[in-house]
Amino acid sequence: MSPFLVISLLCALAAAQAGTSQPASHPGVNLNDSDNARKARALLDQTIQALGGPAYLTYENKKEEGRYYPLYHGRTESTGIPYNYYVEYPDKDRFEVIHTKDINIVPGQVSVGGVKVKNKFDIVLIHNGNKGYETTYKGTAAQEPEDLERYLRRRPHSLEWVFRKWIHDPNVAWFYDGQSVVDGKVCEGVTLLNSQNDSVSVSVEQNTHYPIKISYSWRDPKDKQKNVEDEVYDNYKLVQGIWTAHSITRYYNGETSQQRFVNIASYNLQLPDSMFEAAVTYDPKVPLKKR
Repeated sequence: MSPFLVISLLCALAAAQAGTSQPASHPGVNLNDSDNARKARALLDQTIQALGGPAYLTYENKKEEGRYYPLYHGRTESTGIPYNYYVEYPDKDRFEVIHTKDINIVPGQVSVGGVKVKNKFDIVLIHNGNKGYETTYKGTAAQEPEDLERYLRRRPHSLEWVFRKWIHDPNVAWFYDGQSVVDGKVCEGVTLLNSQNDSVSVSVEQNTHYPIKISYSWRDPKDKQKNVEDEVYDNYKLVQGIWTAHSITRYYNGETSQQRFVNIASYNLQLPDSMFEAAVTYDPKVPLKKR
């Protein structure tokens, strides 16, 4: 990042801390009127059009079918776990880990969270608003607080929130970060900074204008350490008028934490509300004999 951008970011942070409604480099100057900010906005406008324009901005839900790989310190012993992933904008999703070992299950006869499903699942993870639930063969429990906190931190930094919420907030400051190489691709970057001193950076491939990486950081309130989370996108394919990444890799402080490879993607499905509903039936912290 150039010295000018560093100074501008620091000034915007100071303005936000002082309760100023518009980040400014000095009184009476709106950073978003600068050539730098206009270049950042133009870049993201190109990205939206490249992804599908109105079709991308207005889809109501999407589904992924594929395989995912949980990693620890960048390594995995898994050969890939089949999954279904449903997302209903803005704050609902359902992640199903498909059970492949039990061949005695009759499709359509299994109910998970009150919903008849075609497969049996090892795990169903549901988020609805600020609540999270995890369903296993034992029943449905509230999601672990630490895992839910991690999810709720990631969601407002997603591409969907950036392009549907962040860019329309008049109190968000825009910064063009220049060129960089991300995942072997020449990219241009944009950083958005809101009035809560929260920022998110988007790296856009220079030729296609597809988003290649989204990045944000946060400081742990316990150890005060800064943590950086990234999501990298690749293998874009056209689905129902929307260019869709079929490879998604997450990083935590530089280490790969998860990879998803999408086999089939689809948009604007007729999804029942019940798919995103759940009720707690047990507490995993309570011993079984006491339930």
